Amino acid sequence: MAAKLKKGDKVVMLTGKDKGKQGTVSSVDPKSNKAVVDGLNIAIRATRQSQTTQGGRIPKAMPVDLSNLALLDANGKATRVGFKMEGDKKVRFAKTTGDVI
Repeated sequence: MAAKLKKGDKVVMLTGKDKGKQGTVSSVDPKSNKAVVDGLNIAIRATRQSQTTQGGRIPKAMPVDLSNLALLDANGKATRVGFKMEGDKKVRFAKTTGDVI
């Protein structure tokens, strides 16, 4: 199945401790059906010091299941994503407005 959310999409969290918060998708893993969203689902991870980082307790965005995320349309409201053909290209569109994403 085609990925409904892609890197760079603006999304809103539907459930969990960050319900209602918005962020940008930084990576998507279609095999595990999860995405990492900047600023959402933050966990504190203890890391060792290295040449590039000082180490210590570092906040890190953890993966979120795709079913807990909804795409934001142009109006800033949560929407579902559909697919349609425009000419010979398959495009994503917002189900609430019908606009191509």
